[in-house]
Amino acid sequence: MDPDAVKSTLSNLAFGNVMAAAARDYQKEIVAKEKAQAASASHDEVDLDELLDDPELEKLHAERIAALKKEVEKREVLKRQGHGEYREITEGDFLGEVTGSEKHLKTLAPVYLGTKFIKLDAENAPFFVTKLGIKTLPCVILFKKGIAVDRLVGFQDLGSKDDFSTRALENILKMKGKWYGLHD
Repeated sequence: MDPDAVKSTLSNLAFGNVMAAAARDYQKEIVAKEKAQAASASHDEVDLDELLDDPELEKLHAERIAALKKEVEKREVLKRQGHGEYREITEGDFLGEVTGSEKHLKTLAPVYLGTKFIKLDAENAPFFVTKLGIKTLPCVILFKKGIAVDRLVGFQDLGSKDDFSTRALENILKMKGKWYGLHD
């Protein structure tokens, strides 16, 4: 027998065995994938009736409803205290306004309900102009719990120009508010 022919036959047999083994492995992989997909599909199916009677879910739902109600009540109290609006006051109203509730000064009254925005006419409030050391107008003073913590004087923080955007003012006030912990 020719040694090359034997070698070729053995090589063909080995190749055939390798191919058969690869086919079996591939078939096993396919079966395993199908089983895994079937198992995950059964896990994805949820019995809604079972969820509706779940005491943990009911507890979470009740807690969330209570938290939402509390938030609505807080917003209503803030609105009654004058938060969420922009208005002009007199000198006689000033102390009551700045000490009446905790401040979280930001920029846009309807957007930032945690902040009270008020305007005091400097000409009609000489006592507070002197007391607060206001020398340049406009002057925005940030109060926290009735204490002046920072201020914007003139337009220096806004590029020293009077045609700044609301967004620029909002960003300056947000930055100052974060520094003093004035945010909700």
